[in-house]
Amino acid sequence: MLLLLSSQTKRSVEKEQWTEMRQVQALLVIMSLINMVWGELRYTISEEMEQGSFIGNIALDLRLDVKQFTARNARVVSEGKEQYCQLNVNTGILLVNERIDREELCGQTTVCALEFQIIMDNPFMFHSVILEIQDINDNSPRFSENEITFEIGELTMPGARFPLESAHDPDVGSNSIQSYVLSKNDHFTLDVGTRAHGTSYGELILEKALDREQKAWFSLILSAIDGGIPQRSGTININIIVMDANDNAPIFSKSVYKATLDENSPTNTLIIKINATDIDEGQFGEVTYSFRHLSDKARKLFNIDANTGEIRVAGIIDFESEKAFELDIQAKDSGSLASHCKVLVEILDLNDNAPLISLKSLYSSITEDSLPGTMVALIGVSDQDSGDNGQVQCSIQDNLPFKLVLSGKNYYRLLTDSALDRENHSEYNITLTATDKGLPHLSATQIIYVKVSDVNDNPPTFDQTSYSVYVMENNIQGTSILSLQAKDLDTDQNAHITYSVYGDGIQGQTLLSYVSVNTDSGDIFALRSFDYEEFRQFEIHVKAQDSGSPPLSSNVTVKVFIVDQNDNAPRILYPVQSDVSVVFEMLPQTAQAGYLVTKVVAVDADSGQNAWLSYELNKVTEPGLFSIGLHNGEIKTLRDVIDKDTVKQRLVVLVKDNGQPSYSSTVTLNVVISDSFPDMSEFKDFADDTTPNSNLTLYLVISLVAVSSLFLVSIIVLISFKFCTTRNSKFQFESSNGNYPALPSSYFPPHYAEVGTGTLQHKYSYDVCLTTDSGKNEFKYLKPCAENNYGNSLINPQNFDTILYDGEGSNMKTENVYVQVKLESPYILYFITFIHEYTLFKLWMMYDMSAIHF
Repeated sequence: MLLLLSSQTKRSVEKEQWTEMRQVQALLVIMSLINMVWGELRYTISEEMEQGSFIGNIALDLRLDVKQFTARNARVVSEGKEQYCQLNVNTGILLVNERIDREELCGQTTVCALEFQIIMDNPFMFHSVILEIQDINDNSPRFSENEITFEIGELTMPGARFPLESAHDPDVGSNSIQSYVLSKNDHFTLDVGTRAHGTSYGELILEKALDREQKAWFSLILSAIDGGIPQRSGTININIIVMDANDNAPIFSKSVYKATLDENSPTNTLIIKINATDIDEGQFGEVTYSFRHLSDKARKLFNIDANTGEIRVAGIIDFESEKAFELDIQAKDSGSLASHCKVLVEILDLNDNAPLISLKSLYSSITEDSLPGTMVALIGVSDQDSGDNGQVQCSIQDNLPFKLVLSGKNYYRLLTDSALDRENHSEYNITLTATDKGLPHLSATQIIYVKVSDVNDNPPTFDQTSYSVYVMENNIQGTSILSLQAKDLDTDQNAHITYSVYGDGIQGQTLLSYVSVNTDSGDIFALRSFDYEEFRQFEIHVKAQDSGSPPLSSNVTVKVFIVDQNDNAPRILYPVQSDVSVVFEMLPQTAQAGYLVTKVVAVDADSGQNAWLSYELNKVTEPGLFSIGLHNGEIKTLRDVIDKDTVKQRLVVLVKDNGQPSYSSTVTLNVVISDSFPDMSEFKDFADDTTPNSNLTLYLVISLVAVSSLFLVSIIVLISFKFCTTRNSKFQFESSNGNYPALPSSYFPPHYAEVGTGTLQHKYSYDVCLTTDSGKNEFKYLKPCAENNYGNSLINPQNFDTILYDGEGSNMKTENVYVQVKLESPYILYFITFIHEYTLFKLWMMYDMSAIHF
């Protein structure tokens, strides 16, 4: 029973231990993950590794997919000028980029580490990486001199100690100096000790009194051996000269002196004064000071006065190059006895370095629709000073849509702080100012140029909400109506505008059959000629659309007004003209002056002054009997109607508009002067006169040509006959008045002028008078002729009236015409001439009368 309980107890204890162990392991894993996300990655490598050597697998240690390294622009960012490590973004492996010399990088510091960051974008992430550099035994111990000499008095008692020069090994730890070995001799041994500041040193101990008479000179070898594998060593020769009685060495007041020195102190500045005393007298008590085991760099920066022990500045002191110096001082008397001390000089930092600004990432162009908080740049700031002098704050100018956010140690992210608008500001010059906290403050600036790229957020706009344009009717097809120009505040394709038109149809036809628009320029053209009488205005809707994605557009209304032209002649509404019936007006014989006979009513399809009509009498039968209102077309009598007035009156009224050029129409009114309604047969001549004969002119021309041809042929035949019968006969011409030629009186046919014996009766006889150029033209004019040589008049001038026209055929007048034929040729010639002339005259009269009707 006890054994069972003991076994169960043991199992319970083991189970509890196992549970605790699992909890500890889980806690360690969680702490490892937290340290990996929020802490630091640490790697350890040896110095002097070749370029490309493996350091660590970042992808594996951060538990990230290797593809993210390229997609998120993973990179190594370090503070210094040298880039000792590089990241292979294809494998996620961290490699050595340059040879690392631990001694050059960290000097005598035991722990040497490089710190840099792994930065990734989208989303932003960075991890600090600490690379610890392990020392290798690549340096041998070395003494500053090849040999040292001691002058030791022969009276020196055994046990006397003589400080030896310490060797220097840049390596640290076990690779540094581990031991000193003195060559074998009978008088001296080596004692190795450690100073207060931790460095080892050797002292030569006199074990056996010297006897100058036995041996005045010793040569020993001191070896310094490090602990590396393989071991390295360095040697120095020790020459010992046995001297006479100088048995006291100088003694410093302190073994270690400390001093502080501001960086950038001017040369010859006193740092510290050391003092060593020698109780000997005379020349054995005179002490001189000197540096021992001083580096080349320190020798350029410090001087020591050999007599006074004053240490002064000899070069430029820079805290950023070296923060402290350890000076080995030797005080030696004239008897070659010496003692050593250390002077520790601490360099105090001054604010003499301005901050440094470096751009780790920069997006030089961002879209104007970027949301607030969009990252623009990653900025690194640093300062080589220390303390407050090395603490840096970064800022940008106010009134910008950007802000700086501190991210990690000495890193800032430049983010958008508000919405951007490229149309207001297309670019920004952001001035970064980094200022340290030293006194006085030092600062550095850098300008970041950020361009705001365009998005299609502005539609095209017109200068006006609507346009009105006036187009003259009867325009030429293709005439430009209006040139529209829309503006778009965007750029490039987002500002490329195309134009189109749409709208309701016009008189049942589509709008595009009337107008078109140039899609690139916005010019609107008329595709046909407009007619004011058909429509007077219409509307066009013009759409301007940009080429952005998605496209934006705006519309504008164009009102087109048609301007009237005088392209329509007046139209007579009353009296109605008809070819079938005759319209006439009745005028009472008792009508007095001012009696309204009728009113001519006319309209014009044009508008404005183009439709202003005026009326006037163009032709009347009785001048002075009628008048017409200039603007109302009312025909009234100017005087009382009398019995002598012709019963049938014809009035031709001219109606014209006020346009330029002016158009006109005519109407013929028939007025009958009668108190009762007459018989319609009396107006048959109105219908005959007003019925136009469209073929009359053609018939007249054919008749004229036929008669003239017949007359010409007859003359030719007559002359030929006459020439054949007698060669001596000829026409004799006499001048009746000296101006017009006349035929001889013997050529008249017998009884030609008597009544009833001629071709025409006496009352229808004519005297034919020709002008001097009648051979070239038709009748230029007709006028009474002089009586013939016989004194007989053929016709009474009062018996016949004829209507004549002037040369233009526009004004008619009535004159008496007298025609007298004088023939002095054979009868046949006179007869043919008379027939020809009479026929021409009748044709001419018929043509003139037809012209009156038309």
